[in-house]
Amino acid sequence: MRAPFPPGDSVAVMAHALASGYHGPPPLTVARGFTQWTLDPWMLALVLLLGAAYLAGVYRGRGRGSRPGATTGRWPVTRVVNFGLGLAIVVIATMGSFGAYAGVLFFMRSFQTILLLMLAPLFLALGRPMTLFIEVFPRAGQRLERAVRSRVARWLTFPAITTLSLVAVPFVMYFTGWYTAVFHSVAVRELTFLALMLPGYVFFWTLLRVDPVPKIYSYGVSLWITAFEVVGDAFLGLAVLADTNLIGAGYYHALARPWGLSPHTDQIVGGGTLWIFGDLVGLPFLVAQLIQFIREDEAEAAVVDAELDAREAARDAARAARKAAAIAAEGRRPAKAAAANPAASDRSAPSATDATPDSAQKKNPDAPPAPDDAAGDDPERPWWETDPRFQERFRQL
Repeated sequence: MRAPFPPGDSVAVMAHALASGYHGPPPLTVARGFTQWTLDPWMLALVLLLGAAYLAGVYRGRGRGSRPGATTGRWPVTRVVNFGLGLAIVVIATMGSFGAYAGVLFFMRSFQTILLLMLAPLFLALGRPMTLFIEVFPRAGQRLERAVRSRVARWLTFPAITTLSLVAVPFVMYFTGWYTAVFHSVAVRELTFLALMLPGYVFFWTLLRVDPVPKIYSYGVSLWITAFEVVGDAFLGLAVLADTNLIGAGYYHALARPWGLSPHTDQIVGGGTLWIFGDLVGLPFLVAQLIQFIREDEAEAAVVDAELDAREAARDAARAARKAAAIAAEGRRPAKAAAANPAASDRSAPSATDATPDSAQKKNPDAPPAPDDAAGDDPERPWWETDPRFQERFRQL
């Protein structure tokens, strides 16, 4: 049984480490958790390439938006921040303390797995790199959209397949020789990083729907998939906790780490990390999904309100048209009746001679001439000034 060693950088710890052949990083402390770094040239090159390409796309998109007639506007800062956070998490997971101690501590390897599998892809997907590419390069973007909506893409991104790959990749890695092969080959290590990030990115890309996707599934399906993914993380962690055999036993015994937790305790802590930390990391995804759901619900409500307003306006226009038609029909109806029955119109309507003031004067010579409408409109004017019989006389005078 291995004797305990004092923590820190004591001479006894370092002497035993040299005697046992241990050549790994120094004992993990809280301070080293923030300051211990290691260089991974391949991942550093990938991060710099992705970051430079994204910023170049943003810069070019702003230039296109400043020209008249351009459709590309100012790229939101939140998307740049999200993509930058995703790249920063990749750097921390592969070159920070998680990368430095992943080869000597099981639970640090578990933290690294969750960061690369779930957290980094989530923020990279929220950066909407595909939308940026489509806006900056319209022709190539059209070909990309056709490829995304192809039958093969719909089959590969079926929810059951993406969720199964997200759960199966780490499960296979931990319970096969893949786990220790990472420590002996740089190529396997770099491909493992990509194998963890790619299923995570496809998973979040198809469910968040912030970029063009092969098929849009309802949020009910997304919630079921998320629940299955949470159960998968819990199953992986519980499987590691329940495994009585030491994962990578030969490697850890040959490592002869003279400090920290025992290999079995380290594995138990790592299993709990996969279980609990994996579920905690899923919370930002649920928040992002809820935000997208609220935005989509508001957009659908706006569309429904616009349709209702348009229908109401159409009804008002139809009512106004029917009312105008009814008024016009009422105005044409007496004329049509008079044309159809002229005798009745002659009997009902007074003749022109009866209606004149001369005819009234003939019937009643003693009565004064009746004033016309103009006189009725202005009672202060004498009736003879508006009587037609005296108008010619007034003109002559």
